[in-house]
Amino acid sequence: MNDWWPMSGGSFAFSSGHWFPSLDVSDHVKDHLFYVILYLTGVVFIGTGAVLFWILWRYDGATNADPVVFSHGSHALEVIWSILPAVVLLFIAIYQMDAWAGARMRRPTMADGAIKPPLCRVTGRQFEWRIQYPGEDGRLDTPDDLHVLNDLHVPVDEEIVIEIESMDVLHSFFLPNMRVKQDVVPGMRQYVWFHPVKEGVSDIVCAELCGWGHYKMRGRITVDNAAEFDRWYSAAYAEQETSQFSLPEEEE
Repeated sequence: MNDWWPMSGGSFAFSSGHWFPSLDVSDHVKDHLFYVILYLTGVVFIGTGAVLFWILWRYDGATNADPVVFSHGSHALEVIWSILPAVVLLFIAIYQMDAWAGARMRRPTMADGAIKPPLCRVTGRQFEWRIQYPGEDGRLDTPDDLHVLNDLHVPVDEEIVIEIESMDVLHSFFLPNMRVKQDVVPGMRQYVWFHPVKEGVSDIVCAELCGWGHYKMRGRITVDNAAEFDRWYSAAYAEQETSQFSLPEEEE
């Protein structure tokens, strides 16, 4: 089993030597948007920094003997540096529309066109992630549901839909490797989705300060093949049944 992200005993995995974990774990990865914005803002940062450095060097008061010249600005320059940022922002807004729609608006559907039901529900609670899977009836909030803590399992090569909610304060459900991050707002039932294409284990973290124990609100997501997922589900369900219904041993 591969560890994509540093966990206990895990390994670091960067994207082409940069800052992101592996690119090949989910079909929903849209890192190119980050890099487009990074390059645009990087050019502006370097350019303005170079101009500022040149001005400080050229007009250093200790070495510059030229008289002080006052300028009231340039109307043409003001128009240019107002229009250029507007054009860049418009480009970014249009460029990201498809990625935004895929991540937030176009929820996965079944073969018959119906909206795909959630695989499970993840509930944020100070300071843990409670995970609830439907039982054999395929419906949540029935007696046969499976309940686990901080241990999310999903099958590989499937569109995964997860229902998220909060029991108390504002949390943020963050799967770094899947590039999924969504604020979990008390009183709201929300959905996130992704398509894992590689088996492995990585972190679930809370990306919103939620109290004194925020630092330890951490779980893990395991992407299994179909057979491993079924085995894990059966074992977890059997353990839950045993812990709930086993009778105490009689004393001799």
